[in-house]
Amino acid sequence: MASFRDLLSAAKADITEVDTADAQRRIEGDTRPVVLDVREPDEYDQGALIGALHIPRGHLESQVEGKILDKHAPVVVYCAGGTRSAFAAKTLQELGYSDVVSVVGGFGKWKDEGRPWKTPVTLTPEQRNRYGRHLLLPEVGIEGQAKLLGSKVLMLGAGGLGSPAALYLAAAGVGTIGIVDMDEVDASNLQRQILHNIDRIGDRKVDSAKKTLTMMNPDVNVVTYDTRLAADNIIDIMTGYDVVVDGADNFPSRYLLNDASVKLGIPVVHGSIFRFEGMVSVFDPKSGPTYRDMVPEAPPAELAPSCSEAGVLGVLPGIIGSIQALETIKVLLGLGDPLIGRILAVDTLEMSFRTFNLRRDPTNEVTWENRDRIEVRDLDGLCAPWMSH
Repeated sequence: MASFRDLLSAAKADITEVDTADAQRRIEGDTRPVVLDVREPDEYDQGALIGALHIPRGHLESQVEGKILDKHAPVVVYCAGGTRSAFAAKTLQELGYSDVVSVVGGFGKWKDEGRPWKTPVTLTPEQRNRYGRHLLLPEVGIEGQAKLLGSKVLMLGAGGLGSPAALYLAAAGVGTIGIVDMDEVDASNLQRQILHNIDRIGDRKVDSAKKTLTMMNPDVNVVTYDTRLAADNIIDIMTGYDVVVDGADNFPSRYLLNDASVKLGIPVVHGSIFRFEGMVSVFDPKSGPTYRDMVPEAPPAELAPSCSEAGVLGVLPGIIGSIQALETIKVLLGLGDPLIGRILAVDTLEMSFRTFNLRRDPTNEVTWENRDRIEVRDLDGLCAPWMSH
């Protein structure tokens, strides 16, 4: 019967081992490997290599194929001293990973030699449980979830679009959600504005929204702005937020938001709805077109009736607002391909989703490059940009 030493010797005979200096060269080289930490959670929480993927040795076989998808990617695996990583490297090879090395001396030697490491971002046991489905996603994980918890999103409106967007962002763990709305809950809102309920008719919408969101997730700090967004307060309100979710229902507010967002360089996740149709786009002034590139001039009022005049199917803002929440999370975490430079148009009657390209308007002066010349002013129904010359 083989002893532990026999098994360790056999594993080491079948794998490639490198010292800490060679491991660092590989990690800092042009072909960046996956750095895999197979220690226990309490060891990992006390310090780890920068950017390491953590899978405890006991969970390696069941989890690694869902987290390291490319079996030809180079992998540098380490533990505390080099024993568990040797067994882990052997297991990875048996699973089909073709380029795996184990670090002799492990994290203990790495740290003693003064090589770079950091204390990883950690979550409480309650947070690990609440966001468990996020943590299983390699594209999110603990670091991505911690980034969401440290993010700040401003909601323009707590109505049809703001309701589903805020609910899903709060559920996802966005740490700070600001809500701007100066209206009160009305019975006619309840057909679509799912942040509110019949017991809150007559309450301020921002107060109702805060109650709903904090009851859903105590991790979220809800900041309320029971005020009309205007030129004299929009910069102060928006400053410090990472993304703005636009649920406005009128053109002056949209142009005001656009000009302030361009001046501050804050992305806006835009949504709009009409009867059975809706659209979503992401306006990032630093890397793509903005609202003024899409709508240079507001249409006449008779050609742009509001939902209160033309009606809206109650479930439609749920669809559009949910897509806005999704795009917001993508922007916050740098995931996938956000709708920057694209417009997603949704027709619920024929259930079609179409995407159109949106390009910058060369005549538009309200740009990130001209941000110092932008003067944010109330437009009073007009849409002409105000630029200092």
